[in-house]
Amino acid sequence: MRLPPTWTDEGIRAALRLRTAHPDLAVLVLSQYVEERYAADLIAEKGAALGYLLKDRVTDVAEFLDSVERIGAGATVLDPEVVAQLLNRRSRDERMQRLTDRESTVLALIAEGRSNQAIARTLHISEGSVEKHITAVFQKLDLEPDESGNRRVLAALAHLGHDTGSTQTGTNR
Repeated sequence: MRLPPTWTDEGIRAALRLRTAHPDLAVLVLSQYVEERYAADLIAEKGAALGYLLKDRVTDVAEFLDSVERIGAGATVLDPEVVAQLLNRRSRDERMQRLTDRESTVLALIAEGRSNQAIARTLHISEGSVEKHITAVFQKLDLEPDESGNRRVLAALAHLGHDTGSTQTGTNR
């Protein structure tokens, strides 16, 4: 997937363009990483067969050839890790959709590292209102108080993960 000239996401973007331009073309993506945003776009795009396999998990030649044959015959073949990460992404997206516009704005300012006082000044509201919005954000993102982590940081990470839409590991919270 990582091709010249920038060695970033040219391959997966080419697969998306091919799938859009030639809906009857079967596409097999063989990648080192799960690119969630692109994987979701590939799956959502109406078209012929699709495969998304992870290089490091393709260890059995017979199984790989079986996957290629199934894709060639019109099937969709997804690595279980791809499916898991897409389901995790959906879960993150659903949590973010629970937020009101104001709560989303407050969360974005938290992700920028702003204090409650700075958020209040930026939004022209009281610090008490900011605290109420933050409490609502924590509740809607299912971030209960505990000893394992800072909810403010976890909320910011949820926001950033939602914005980027792409991870290279399976960590979410």
